[in-house]
Amino acid sequence: MNMKYRAEIPYGAYWSTPFARWQGSFSNLHSIEFAAHVARNELKKRDIDPSRFDYGVLGFSVPQKHSFYGLPWLSGLIGAKRAGGPTMMQACATGVRTLLAAVQEIECGMAETALVLNCDRTSNGPHLYYPNPKGPGGTGIAEDWVMDNFGCDPLGGHSMLVTAENVAKKHGVSTSQQHEVVLMREAQYQRALADDSAFLKRFMTLPFDVPAPNFRKTVATMPGDEGVSQSSVEGLAKLKPVMEGGSVTFGGQTHPADGNAAIVVTTPERARELSKNPMIAVRLRGFGLARAELAHMPEATLPAAQRALAQAGVGVAQMAAIKTHNPFAVNDVFFAKATGADIAKMNDYGCSLVWGHPQAPMGTRAVIELVEELALRGGGLGLFTGCAAGDTAMAVVVEVADA
Repeated sequence: MNMKYRAEIPYGAYWSTPFARWQGSFSNLHSIEFAAHVARNELKKRDIDPSRFDYGVLGFSVPQKHSFYGLPWLSGLIGAKRAGGPTMMQACATGVRTLLAAVQEIECGMAETALVLNCDRTSNGPHLYYPNPKGPGGTGIAEDWVMDNFGCDPLGGHSMLVTAENVAKKHGVSTSQQHEVVLMREAQYQRALADDSAFLKRFMTLPFDVPAPNFRKTVATMPGDEGVSQSSVEGLAKLKPVMEGGSVTFGGQTHPADGNAAIVVTTPERARELSKNPMIAVRLRGFGLARAELAHMPEATLPAAQRALAQAGVGVAQMAAIKTHNPFAVNDVFFAKATGADIAKMNDYGCSLVWGHPQAPMGTRAVIELVEELALRGGGLGLFTGCAAGDTAMAVVVEVADA
């Protein structure tokens, strides 16, 4: 199969906030209202009238007050008053899922211009109470949305960390191999910071003004991603595995974070109008969804990528750039071994292992970075694949080419 969806991403019609480690600068900002605040500013900079949107998709994985109203609320806040659409939640695969939803809507002729926006705030996650009048004494049950779900998959009772340990053990991935990947990825991220963060400024407004919770004033300024670790060989060597008898240390995994990111999706004709460079086309070539064995989440990235590549009619060897969501360094070691991809050439300029894990917007930012890396390379095909809770994963193949 050699798939080419009709929908395109106008080059430059996307953005991301810097990501802030949880309980940091974004910890008291309502994630949907914050995303709308950023979207209004970014659309204005790109001279894109919000009224052009006739469809939208909102993705998040951590509920916020009034999030029941979802996409229509968000689109109303940014002035896209005729745009309706769904609100989606697929954990860390939400970024690809929402992108696919917009592509499908345009493919079916049901919309012409869509805004795909993903946001999350892992900070100060909600504490939920589920009433049960028939419970002992009429009491219900409660859950801490973020912490309890990080720590327990209800199907197996295991944490997400266990899934990484299972894959590391199965494929012989050592702690030292994981730490080598961490140092490699942090060095690659330094390329994004070179020349006063020139790469990040291709899609990110820096310095970034942090608004007050009422969005009426600026309370701080961020030079870039907040809370990024700077590891050393010696420092990593001192870390012990988090689990007794395991291999994954705190240094070999990412950190929860807050932020938002968005992508415009439209028809080829409108893509030329909305692009900051009409000579560049950004096309969607293939999508993939897969699920691995219970408690083997990192493995799902492989079949998801294989399905996206098969739909595009291409192979890993034809990829000019590869991005992965890597909550654990184990993910990249496994994927490189399984596909033959050069692990040192994956995730150039950065990845979630380094800049954090705000769940829904994580994949959106990764796809944006993939597009910009391909543009810097003069075009070509690129792959993004990332795992998600429930041992699932989604992947997408994009192409940057002459329009």
